[in-house]
Amino acid sequence: MSADCIFCRIINGSLPSYKIYEDELFVAFFDIYPKCIGHTLIVPKKHCANFYDLPKETASALMPAAQSVARRLRQVLNFDGLNVLQNNGEAAGQTVFHYHLQLIPRYKNDGTFFGWKTVKPSDEEFMQLQEKILKINN
Repeated sequence: MSADCIFCRIINGSLPSYKIYEDELFVAFFDIYPKCIGHTLIVPKKHCANFYDLPKETASALMPAAQSVARRLRQVLNFDGLNVLQNNGEAAGQTVFHYHLQLIPRYKNDGTFFGWKTVKPSDEEFMQLQEKILKINN
């Protein structure tokens, strides 16, 4: 736990939240600045800053927990779609540096748009990038 992390403080109970799920690894609660009603954050109980720092065991357990929460939200809210969003680093829009997965219910014509500009790499650029990535051993 990190004393200056808002999510750690929610997890340890020193800040209030609207928790809707908890297990041994995760807590899920409503975002206090939601994009819409039901916007939920799923956070690991163990502090880690981002996706890169997420322990493998936690990462493996994340999607089943997220799916469970998403199914419950859909049953109650009857939404038309769901964005599953996760930002890493300030340049990607991360504002709280404790890993969190966002579940954002969506409705037809809700006016919410997650858009971005696209780029058009050449075949050579794709191949060079592919070659560099395939050479890395993890």
